[in-house]
Amino acid sequence: MAEFLSLQEAVSRHISNGDTVCLEGFTHLIPFAAGHEVIRQGKRDLTLIRMTPDLVYDQMIGAGCAKKLIFSWGGNPGVGSLHRLRDAVEKSWPNKLEILEHSHAAMACAYEAGAAGLPLAVMRGYIGSDLPKVNDQIKFIECPFTGERLAAVPAIRPDVGVIHAQRADHKGNVLVEGIIGIQKEVVLAAKRSIVTVEEIVDDLGAGVNACVIPSWAITAIVEAPGGASPSYALGYYDRDNAFYKEWDTIARDRDTFTAWLNDNVFEKGVA
Repeated sequence: MAEFLSLQEAVSRHISNGDTVCLEGFTHLIPFAAGHEVIRQGKRDLTLIRMTPDLVYDQMIGAGCAKKLIFSWGGNPGVGSLHRLRDAVEKSWPNKLEILEHSHAAMACAYEAGAAGLPLAVMRGYIGSDLPKVNDQIKFIECPFTGERLAAVPAIRPDVGVIHAQRADHKGNVLVEGIIGIQKEVVLAAKRSIVTVEEIVDDLGAGVNACVIPSWAITAIVEAPGGASPSYALGYYDRDNAFYKEWDTIARDRDTFTAWLNDNVFEKGVA
């Protein structure tokens, strides 16, 4: 059952050096506050998994948290490259970063397989692709019923899944509204999960077919208003488009990035 904790305590208790960690959220509800707490606590040697690593992973990689990145697209949406990611891959700063690339479809299927407790996901998507030449996690199998050649990838079953959502009730159930990516699959697939929310309420106000993640699937819930900023949280605040543009300049230079990190992550902290 979900336990209500502070963000500092949730990260300290449930994320350890060397863990495989997924911070997911598609377009909005990106768990920036949780990522910043991982940075503040100096977590190291993490394998980070995310379908669309953007600014939060650029910051975590630049802060030295990651040793490996498993992903399906990486960039600053609408702006360009992730410069801290590129520096780590190309010049090993602040440390060497191993990367493993998948397609969006393969990662979504791998999350679903992990949520279902299966060892692998099967798909047609990689037939004819060159990606298997550089990704040794893509294998090919024969369907036992039709003889068709299919691609297979290992299920994603992380040590820790981290997401942000709009609301949790006092029983520990969580409501996710708006664009639903693979947040519920991440929580179900992970050994431990941390869910940050905008607020804790008496009644979720969930409608028919709403995405409600049950308390029994969640390890820790943290009330963290603004926890997805500078991305947006539907019904609470808009995306800070200006910051995404500013990040391109901030992240290009190591000293500028380090100064931003000190001013905006380390010195701010979390109560």
